Amino acid sequence: QVQLVESGGGLVQPGGSLRLSCAASGSIFSMYAMNWFRQAPGKQRELVASILSGGNTNYADSVKGRFTISRDSAKNTLYLQMNSLKPEDTAVYYCNAFRPGTGRNYWGQGTQVTVSS
Repeated sequence: QVQLVESGGGLVQPGGSLRLSCAASGSIFSMYAMNWFRQAPGKQRELVASILSGGNTNYADSVKGRFTISRDSAKNTLYLQMNSLKPEDTAVYYCNAFRPGTGRNYWGQGTQVTVSS
């Protein structure tokens, strides 16, 4: 069982920055793809950014150039640096760990990000 705990959400003005963190309960990054999803009110959950076990990263078109996903294996922590935030980035952000070929898929509890003036 993998536990994921997000932190770092909050209220920020348009154009501002936030850094989300996701603390994992063990050393999983070498086995799991780590993802950030978000879900806005009335919308489906969408994939924002991924970092694979080998270190390759992928981003949704809507956040490319503004968001950066990274991980610190020594701290078992995943990050999402969010810059140039827009009101449409407002959502609950979820950390996800997925191990390909096993069906193991874990979620954090989510952290609210609100971009508003």
